[in-house]
Amino acid sequence: MTDKLSMPVPVKFSEVLDALDFVSVGDSFDHLAYICISTGTVHWVSDALDLEEEALPDDVEESDDYVAVPHRRELDLGSKLVFAFAEQVMPDDYDTVRDIFRKRGAYGRLKEFLASTGMLQKWYDFETKTTEAVLRAWCRENGIVLEDELTPGG
Repeated sequence: MTDKLSMPVPVKFSEVLDALDFVSVGDSFDHLAYICISTGTVHWVSDALDLEEEALPDDVEESDDYVAVPHRRELDLGSKLVFAFAEQVMPDDYDTVRDIFRKRGAYGRLKEFLASTGMLQKWYDFETKTTEAVLRAWCRENGIVLEDELTPGG
């Protein structure tokens, strides 16, 4: 008989995506999230917010049961994603996009530019689709089972 505690417990993809968004708030690393692969629980930690969550397990740093959710930049979902979008979807404007990212406040200016060219929704769609694909691949690489990827009877 297999020990159920040793088997990964499925996690909802929406919870993993929420954890990625939480960890990626701002430029600092004040927010952390850990996924327990043996229980499917997402643990949230913040130095900046007073969260009403369960206490973080003591062994979160040492145990193989916990996987730290990365920041978007660690998954190349920051400016590299923007440049991939520009290259694939609007190559004639690649230099303009690159120039936008030479100064602070780039994302705000990028959205203004994309809105003015009618490409803002295409950016949002590209960002969503790519983020989902990259995050799903990261889950597979880290032994995180997603509920919606389970096969019937599997």
